[in-house]
Amino acid sequence: MIKKILVLLLAAAVFGCGQKKSGESGEPEVSRKRNVPNAVYGDAMVESLLGDATGLIYNITSDSASHDVAGKIYNGLVKYDQNLTITGDLADWWEVLDDGKTIIFHLNQDVRWHDGKPFTAEDVEFTYKFMIDDKTPTSYDADFRLVSKLEVIDKYTVKVSYDEPYAPALISWGMPMLPKHLLQGQDVKKSPLLRRPVGTGPYKFLEWKAGDSITLVANDDYFLGRPYLDRYIFRIIPDTATTFLELLNGAVDIMSLTPLQWSKQTDSNPRFKQQYDKHKYLASSYEYVGYNLRKPMFQDKRVRQALSYATPKQDIIKGIRFGMGVEATGPFKPGTIWYNPDVKKYDYNIEQAKKLLAEAGYKDTNGDGIVEKDGKPLKFELITNQGNSVRTSTAEVLQKSWEKVGVKVEIRVLEWATFINEYINKQKFDAVMLGWNITNDPDLYDVWHSANCGGQKLNFICYKNAEFDKLLIEGRKEFDTEKRKEYYFKAQEILAEEQPYTFLYVPDALVAVNKRFHEVQPAPAGIGYNQEDWWVDKDKQKYSFQK
Repeated sequence: MIKKILVLLLAAAVFGCGQKKSGESGEPEVSRKRNVPNAVYGDAMVESLLGDATGLIYNITSDSASHDVAGKIYNGLVKYDQNLTITGDLADWWEVLDDGKTIIFHLNQDVRWHDGKPFTAEDVEFTYKFMIDDKTPTSYDADFRLVSKLEVIDKYTVKVSYDEPYAPALISWGMPMLPKHLLQGQDVKKSPLLRRPVGTGPYKFLEWKAGDSITLVANDDYFLGRPYLDRYIFRIIPDTATTFLELLNGAVDIMSLTPLQWSKQTDSNPRFKQQYDKHKYLASSYEYVGYNLRKPMFQDKRVRQALSYATPKQDIIKGIRFGMGVEATGPFKPGTIWYNPDVKKYDYNIEQAKKLLAEAGYKDTNGDGIVEKDGKPLKFELITNQGNSVRTSTAEVLQKSWEKVGVKVEIRVLEWATFINEYINKQKFDAVMLGWNITNDPDLYDVWHSANCGGQKLNFICYKNAEFDKLLIEGRKEFDTEKRKEYYFKAQEILAEEQPYTFLYVPDALVAVNKRFHEVQPAPAGIGYNQEDWWVDKDKQKYSFQK
């Protein structure tokens, strides 16, 4: 599992993570080769995606479809294990020195790129320079700009130095490494690797049929041992109802169920019960409505607070999610150490919403039911992505509820790639309904710091607050968990007061997996952390392939 970084979610994530442990250190491992008792090779996993990937160079995309695919092709130097402890990946082991300001990575010497070239320290150096190059269109450069010096000690040793302590430093090197010999001197926006990636990971790219499927094939030379499944196939099915039918027909092996499917369409369905197991746990993600703060109508926090008061979160959770989820009050997962349970809450209160709008100068002066200010009615467009019926239903609930306080909302549903590339990345929206995953490290810099306001940045709503920025910076420098918690607790109080997002809910992950796969073992990291170990009995294998 590559480092979990913040990505825009098409839907509730199939695979989630929990909380990061601190005090990491690396030791050489005797053997990490795959060795699952009784496992046999063969067969394939077919997973559904609601939208197509936007590109397959992990480091420059920020949507879940792209990361789901690319995450099986690349490796970072480190990763999280099933218990969310940082462990080695391309780095065999490491040393943390100088009060955390120096990390020396000792690389695995048995790694080759998918084209057969050896992976070396020069690839690490290239990836670092790639990430801090102003020409690189990435949202994840901030971690690497804090590096004061990177030295290649020898072919398999890299020394990284920081001027100041940086708490997420080690896990930041979970960012996938990129092949120097294929990307150096190239314009990454025109690179063939966007469509035909070359990594070091357990699966190699085989085929991409735009809008239809992406097929990966097991890497026979994978340094951690070949995966047992011959292929991993992502089918793009832009509708959850159709995906469920494909699941029942056996044409899809794993999917994230909707609450309706989980509650009403599975337990009493013999076809489902015969073929699939269900796994439910609180996801490491949250859903929200984000307001484009460059728009004048959203610049008064009382308007945003009013919309939050007029949002019936509990009704949405009960009515649309059948109770499967909990109310979100900020960007952290309830029950984890970073979650502040005492922030300002916005219980459903229409009268309070009307009062705040009036205080902000909005009144219905012409009797048409819509409040105005300076002659301009308070109306806007709420956009979300196609194929996610929960988001569409939630948008409709919000539309009706906000209408009660005199706010007119038009809903627009867009195909995923268009939604991301033409609207989010270009900041062409009023308000957006989306989801973020919740990372194991609490660092909020990429999504919330004002330096990341802009097109193709993760702070695409352009939230800016100097005190909040300072808290994020201080939080990154602090290694003491309790002291660090103070920064993020205060940051959550500010977000709760200012409501740049209306935080909706943290959903339950509702995952269906075909029973024929062995080694599906839920853990704090979710169920996908060991997918290379999943295997199928020979007599139950559905697919066979010629090499």
